[in-house]
Amino acid sequence: MKSYVIFDLDGTLLKTIDDLANATNYALRTLGFPTHGLWIYPNLVGNGVTRLIERALPDDARTEKNINDALDAFKQYYDNHCCDTTVPYPGIPELLEDLTAKGINLAVTSNKYQEAVTKIINHYFPDANFRAILGNTDGFPRKPDPSIVFKALSLCPTAKAQTLYVGDSGVDMETARRACVESCGVTWGYRSINELKEAYADHIVSTPTQIADIVYSKK
Repeated sequence: MKSYVIFDLDGTLLKTIDDLANATNYALRTLGFPTHGLWIYPNLVGNGVTRLIERALPDDARTEKNINDALDAFKQYYDNHCCDTTVPYPGIPELLEDLTAKGINLAVTSNKYQEAVTKIINHYFPDANFRAILGNTDGFPRKPDPSIVFKALSLCPTAKAQTLYVGDSGVDMETARRACVESCGVTWGYRSINELKEAYADHIVSTPTQIADIVYSKK
């Protein structure tokens, strides 16, 4: 049985892609660059907002100034619109409620910047038993560096054998592997099952109830 479940945010707990896309397109328009269709964005996310902006800019426009200017415009928009269309994936609120009721400690670790992560989690899951709500901060390495998992463990000291890391991407599975904790890939997010398999996910699930099954398993 697991006593601590660490979740990725985007593509795992919440379907955030449209709000991320709208904020990025706003930033691109503000700087006079072409925008992208919403269907492009699942391939651009996963490594933080700075990398999202870099990938969205034209190849010949990825200068430090353009990235920083676009990032400022993105945050200006996203800070006010991050909950416009974002919704929890089906079954996630019930999963978090059940885990909380059974005394399981929870954490979220995201490559999204800290202010947005805090706002979004408090908006959608105010009653869940989150012991750590961690986003990216200046000078702190992004996933797949395992430092953010180690920080979550320091805020809620738990044996690694009793910890489960849940995410939707190969980056998440690599983060868990580097942190030496068990990994669970979800199929409803922004990446393929093949990516999860190639990243050596310990478990791959298609419903939130299957996450609960892993958490409560006595194996």
